[in-house]
Amino acid sequence: MTSPVWLFMGPEIGERNTAVDTVLKTLSKQYGDIETHTVYAGDTGMGSIISLLQNASLFSSAKLLILKSAELIKKKEDIDLLTDWIQSVSKKENTNDSFLILVSDETSVAKKISDTVSKTQQKIFWELFENKKQEWIRSFLFREGIEIEDEAVDELLELVENNTDALKTACSHLVLYFQKGSHLMQEDIEKLFAHNKEETPFSLFNALTMGSLETALSISQKIILSKNSSPVQIIAGLSYCFRRLQDWHKIHRDNEYLDDFALKRFGFSGKTALAQYRRAAKLWNEVQCVKIIALLSETDLELRSLGASLQNIVMDMCLYEIACKSGNKIEQYTLDNI
Repeated sequence: MTSPVWLFMGPEIGERNTAVDTVLKTLSKQYGDIETHTVYAGDTGMGSIISLLQNASLFSSAKLLILKSAELIKKKEDIDLLTDWIQSVSKKENTNDSFLILVSDETSVAKKISDTVSKTQQKIFWELFENKKQEWIRSFLFREGIEIEDEAVDELLELVENNTDALKTACSHLVLYFQKGSHLMQEDIEKLFAHNKEETPFSLFNALTMGSLETALSISQKIILSKNSSPVQIIAGLSYCFRRLQDWHKIHRDNEYLDDFALKRFGFSGKTALAQYRRAAKLWNEVQCVKIIALLSETDLELRSLGASLQNIVMDMCLYEIACKSGNKIEQYTLDNI
């Protein structure tokens, strides 16, 4: 192995997770049981992260640290600490017992970090094009002996986050629910995922596009109480939606005329999704999208540092600032006032 450090970036969570799993399996074949740690930049100080990497494992022959949200490593002293460690271990030959995977939802991290990690061990996992998502769904179900019509594929893409991790979960549910030889139609998808679906960050985004703060707050509470999600996961889902809204604005800025067929080429398909993003575009312009995404990132860090008793309050304030302030913070609001 040429270097003990990898950098995996981009919004395609499923393929990115597969890459992380592949590294872990490769290391396990070489070292046996691997001591694995997952930490988030912003949650844990860089000094603690480096100490964890430098200290020998007590119970395993090797250690793997997965450092998520790597795009948040911005302080010079943190970048220097990390890159110094990467440079020191990259010079060793076959003597490393600590390995690091840097993970980011974004497509870039601090330049000094990316310059320090071997280019051969960096990869950006881009979101699949719309036709590739449709092909992925059809192929998955075909392997299980199930056919699906085009309208049903579009409906599924409207109701599920469009990365292969979420699509795999959704398609696995279809395989459990329908027998081999089934031919799925749009009504089947609506029945399973829409009419009887649990609330998700995407139904929460839809409520926000309707301008209904009360409904949004109610959905947020239902998601949290279901114990199938957390405020941090809600933030991740909303961030995805607002990044897609950014894409919508950019597409319309760069193209004079776009009909529904043209929008489908850019990943916006189905009447429900088109109506949703048209509503959203009227509520939040491109500048406001940037503010809201920054607000969500800030809220994410805040949520990770709080106990469960305060997380609901912070989540509600974030939704208020999106719905009523278009991403602007309420100046007098601080946790000290709670």
